[in-house]
Amino acid sequence: MIAESRQTVHLAVYDDLADWEVGHAVATVRGGEWQREPGRYDVVTVGLTGAPVTTMGGITILPDLALPHLVPSASSMLILPGASGWDVDPEHLSPFASAAGIFLDAGVPVAAICGATAGLAREGLLDYRDHTSTAPEYLLGTGYAGAGRYRTELAVSDGGLITAGPTAAVEFARAVFAALDLYTPRVLDAWYRLYAQHDPEAYHVLTEGA
Repeated sequence: MIAESRQTVHLAVYDDLADWEVGHAVATVRGGEWQREPGRYDVVTVGLTGAPVTTMGGITILPDLALPHLVPSASSMLILPGASGWDVDPEHLSPFASAAGIFLDAGVPVAAICGATAGLAREGLLDYRDHTSTAPEYLLGTGYAGAGRYRTELAVSDGGLITAGPTAAVEFARAVFAALDLYTPRVLDAWYRLYAQHDPEAYHVLTEGA
């Protein structure tokens, strides 16, 4: 696939982000293996500014883009990882929650996991969409009005928004892949069975290129 036709998935990056929560999603989106259209997507990191950030795992990331320059029309999806900042300093990360609202209004998908779901709850983005998170009580602490839409599931997709709890990195990735139409349904099922259920037969499906 020629570079000009590649589409962009934007990954929000900030200090203390939980590396493992988005590892499967971003590596596979960019990797191309077993995809319908290998090389279709690139991953671009977005920081509040252009300053380096350090993940929870101690990895330093220099953002490719500063948030003020991010526009939905240039993106296929915005991914928001969890981080301690969503709880200890939510105002600091609130610009990302505001950006998520702009993306959703523009019809561009957003995927949020762990603490990022609390940021979206504070922004009112979960009030009218089915969603999940760490636990119902966790989101109730934000004062949001969407408790009736909470679903006790590993990952939930509704209205262009994907949400997941902190232990559901594989389910989160699967929902991201489905939203991006990354795989055929059979390959997506096999990918999940391989990485979530350690099913060796699933690997054969993947290598067949089904």
